[in-house]
Amino acid sequence: MAHMAGSDDEFKLIEQSLSGDPEAYAALVHQHQKMIRAMTFRMTGSLDDAEELAQDAFLRAYQQLDSFGGGSKFSTWLCKIAINLSLDWRRRENRRDDIHSKWAVEAAAENNPVGGFPDELSRRVQDALNRLPTKQRAAIVLTIYENQSHAEAAKTLGCTEATISWRVFAARQKLKRLLKDLPHEPA
Repeated sequence: MAHMAGSDDEFKLIEQSLSGDPEAYAALVHQHQKMIRAMTFRMTGSLDDAEELAQDAFLRAYQQLDSFGGGSKFSTWLCKIAINLSLDWRRRENRRDDIHSKWAVEAAAENNPVGGFPDELSRRVQDALNRLPTKQRAAIVLTIYENQSHAEAAKTLGCTEATISWRVFAARQKLKRLLKDLPHEPA
């Protein structure tokens, strides 16, 4: 690995993991698990599926750790793996029935390790997010919820910054339509 984006501590953990130290990889998982669980939850709307996808992402990252070149942050590389697994999951699910989706959101409200749904507004926003086309949803999750720049999101999703900008714009327009009847606070 030549130059590596990210912290020196993270670089050391990756090197130790590649040398076979399971505790080093466990530390990497610990550093990123909340972010990956939250992202996979936002992509699936299901706690069980999100947890399974997060575990799959960490397993895949471990199996492919020697292919991580350090040209991006480890978190960006890991997000790409998690997003790709989530996109595959979405394709397989082929847009679940609305009743099942609502049940998943309600179940998440009761016991959600990534923040929960404290009120009706949060449930409505998650439901609207669930209704976005997969690629728009991925762009919104990365740029809004995970605070990635458009450049980072483009690298994560394997597309151009312009494509990310368009997907975010289109997603925001659709979210505005889906959430138009929500009460607004005066400016």
